[in-house]
Amino acid sequence: MDVYDAIARRMTIRDFTEKEIPNEVARKILAAGLRAPSNDHLRRWEFILVQDKNQRGLLIGKIHPSKTEKAAEKFADRWGLTIPSQRDMYIQAIPKQARMLLQAALLVIPCFHADGDLLHPETLSSLNSFASIWCCIENILVAAAGEGIFGVTRIPFESERKHIRKVLKIPAGYEVPCYLALGYPAENARRMEQVPVSITEKIHMNAW
Repeated sequence: MDVYDAIARRMTIRDFTEKEIPNEVARKILAAGLRAPSNDHLRRWEFILVQDKNQRGLLIGKIHPSKTEKAAEKFADRWGLTIPSQRDMYIQAIPKQARMLLQAALLVIPCFHADGDLLHPETLSSLNSFASIWCCIENILVAAAGEGIFGVTRIPFESERKHIRKVLKIPAGYEVPCYLALGYPAENARRMEQVPVSITEKIHMNAW
């Protein structure tokens, strides 16, 4: 598949079928992640695949119980969300935070070697390793789209981050940027409408 087609196909999915991702396809997708540039040239990234359902249940134990759409609407009101597509995205997403991680065919916990305290960086450059892992994650999402596989990320709250590190025995010096859930979309899975933007309006020549 052409890379531009894969990028256009990539979409956030929170409802998955029970179809498994073949091991060779999963390895191919993750290998695409390792083709991303890294800040120190060493690609000190690791992937923990959490496939055991009991382990998944333990892992997501710190996520707040799923909210209803009515409760999600109240959150949207509280946050002042008025753009229809943005508001709809949150209302659809909030109730599915735990379920999507349990149902995904492949649950990946990416880990990266952090330079210093991630939450208290000394300079912008201190976040280079954090920026690099997201290049890796985007490669994975685009490669997955090329295979007809889609996914979603969830950035953990601090209590979740500590819990993840403990449950998965992540060594000191490594951090977790997100949960990454991948799978084949359910028949009723919705592709959320993105806010339309114009590339012409986004380009500034020589200065803003």
